[in-house]
Amino acid sequence: MDGKQKEHYTQRQDTSAVRHRKTCKTNEGAECLSQPSSETSNGANKRIPKRAGHLSSPSRDDHVPVYTLVLVLVLSVCTRFYKITEPPHVCWDETHFGKMGSYYINRTFFFDVHPPLGKMLIGLAGYLTGYDGTFPFIKPGDKYEHHNYWGMRAFCAALGSCLPPFAFLIVLELSHSKPAALIAASLLIFDTGCITLSQYILLDPILMFFIMGSVLCMVRFNTQRLRPFSFSWWFWLLLTGVCLSGSLGVKFVGLFVILLVGINTAFDLWRLLGDLSLSLLDFGKHLLARVFGLIMLPLFLYTTIFAVHFIVLNRSGPGDGFFSSAFQSRLIGNNLHNASMPEYLAYGSVITVKNLRIAGGYLHSHWHLYPEGVGAHQQQVTAYLHKDYNNLWLVKRPDNSDDLTGPPELVRQGDIIRLEHKETTRNLHSHFHEAPLTKKHLQVTGYGINGSGDVNDLWQVEVCGGKKGDPVKVLRSKVRFLHRSTSCVLCSSGKTLPKWGWEQVEVTCSPYVKETPNTQWNIEDHINPKLPNISLSVLKPTFLEVLWESHIVMIRGNSGLKPKDNEMNSKPWHWPINYQGLRFSGVNETEYRVYLLGNPVIWWLNLLSLALFVLMLTVASLAKQRGVKMEGMRKVHCHTLMEGGGMLLLGWLLHYLPFYIMGRILYYHHYFPAMLFSSMLTGITLDIFLQNLHLLFSSSISHHLMRGGQFILLLGFIYSFYLFHPLSYGMRGPLAQDPASSMAGLRWMESWEF
Repeated sequence: MDGKQKEHYTQRQDTSAVRHRKTCKTNEGAECLSQPSSETSNGANKRIPKRAGHLSSPSRDDHVPVYTLVLVLVLSVCTRFYKITEPPHVCWDETHFGKMGSYYINRTFFFDVHPPLGKMLIGLAGYLTGYDGTFPFIKPGDKYEHHNYWGMRAFCAALGSCLPPFAFLIVLELSHSKPAALIAASLLIFDTGCITLSQYILLDPILMFFIMGSVLCMVRFNTQRLRPFSFSWWFWLLLTGVCLSGSLGVKFVGLFVILLVGINTAFDLWRLLGDLSLSLLDFGKHLLARVFGLIMLPLFLYTTIFAVHFIVLNRSGPGDGFFSSAFQSRLIGNNLHNASMPEYLAYGSVITVKNLRIAGGYLHSHWHLYPEGVGAHQQQVTAYLHKDYNNLWLVKRPDNSDDLTGPPELVRQGDIIRLEHKETTRNLHSHFHEAPLTKKHLQVTGYGINGSGDVNDLWQVEVCGGKKGDPVKVLRSKVRFLHRSTSCVLCSSGKTLPKWGWEQVEVTCSPYVKETPNTQWNIEDHINPKLPNISLSVLKPTFLEVLWESHIVMIRGNSGLKPKDNEMNSKPWHWPINYQGLRFSGVNETEYRVYLLGNPVIWWLNLLSLALFVLMLTVASLAKQRGVKMEGMRKVHCHTLMEGGGMLLLGWLLHYLPFYIMGRILYYHHYFPAMLFSSMLTGITLDIFLQNLHLLFSSSISHHLMRGGQFILLLGFIYSFYLFHPLSYGMRGPLAQDPASSMAGLRWMESWEF
């Protein structure tokens, strides 16, 4: 045979040792050769040599240890379902996601910054277990009383219970080591943080279920390389795509696992391209199969999620104001649904004016004044995201003369108007005072008494894309309001005002007159009994327009999540060191307290294992580069570190590092997807480290050290869980600083707030 074939044959001998390592008797792991059957990618009788650097699929002897897997599953279910109904009140973000589940049951439209799959599944779980969607979920601490909330909690706990078994199977597939898989699973079983996140009505266990499912399916698909286009090959490929769509359908951070699978697929295709025994036609088949399974199928399922979302939520609700007027016309109960109103704007009309920036809000005012030191001490003008009586404005002539008897006069391009606030009778006004937040813009206020004001109340109407004399069309015309005295343009900045502004959106007068959505408005509600009405049904958007708009709203909503006054903003560097947790329930001694904090023994072990992995990987890479001869299990361990460990390290980096560049508010629970990868990497790292102690000690001593190390690890996980389990299952009575507390002496860091 030639040199390339010989290299492939040698690699086949080396990697086959992984499949039969249990039959090898020496400490070094003598090679146990086998001849796996080769299949072609197109069904022909030619052989495909196994590509170097990849583990083969397990043989029949390398079966999944069923009893161990069942034990992992039972322990996981027990730790997640224990005291699942406690406490019987709303905890932390249950107030949001439980309420959204209720909205699905009631078919009421709402807005959230995350895609809808997680909330839909929560609502479905509640519906199937007898919850009627009537509990208000107003604030944490509200008692559930007679409402059937356990089904939604149990659904999240069931998905959270799958995480340790998934970790067991992933690590077993990557390392072919049952101890490594058991270590990884134990880290998740006995972690108080993972338990707490899994026991409440939250998106996190649903998200992590799909992330781990994606990784498991990807790893299983990789083992089918020698059986391309077989049933199992297609099954794991398509199931990977399904899980990817689920990850993205719950939260946008699902993009990180999509990127991980994409990188793995790119390397896989690159190796296939280098396989000279594979024709370009067969390579094209592989490429198209992956495009279908990992791109087209997830996109179809992701789009289907939104189609179901829009079909179910067909009634007007609290989320209407975040979306355009055309979007709202779809919703039953919205004032624009099957509505009719005058087509053209006229003097004497009562209107609402909506900013065209996504989530820009309605032009709004109220009796409250700007505080001292914030521009002029006049009436506040803001943009409000919800329907409200204070959004109504009266269109008046510049001289305040209104002919109540004659025919209505239309407002046209270039006209000068006043806008009088219907409730307070103050005019929309601007002047040379700086805006509250956007300092280069001018302040907009409400000014005057009973509609009388001054020249700073005059605004010129400009129809975007129109010409002089064009009428203003309701809903369809993009309108700008140019201030006559200062030559600035009415603008919704998108910035949220402090509490004195009721956390509404800042409205300014921008000196930058370039056309942008921030300075463009449309007339939404229009009341004028003198004008004939037209039906608005022609304005309903298509599904693709609705899909696009909903994503723009979600993305901008995410970017607008900033820390509020005195709100704690967690830092990404806090997370791996377990610096600070989150209060889920209760504060004082008389309350039922639950505190989200990872088991510190497990989290700090993960951190040390990351450093140990980097050290071991560096040593293995240097040895390989220098041509150090590695045979048997040493070579297998080196391969596992670089391939399996490298993939898990990449997963940890992809799910952790992006948070350093995010501008939104961050919380401790954002780290848990990365923690899953860190725990699996710990399992592989510690197992290989323990198995290679014979490099430092004699074979008999190293064997006892390995068994002792495994026992100490498992004992440490269990005992630390015993110490810190009240964090997850609830604490009553004295706080941690009191010697009588169940957590006395366990507040190892001052930043822990239990």
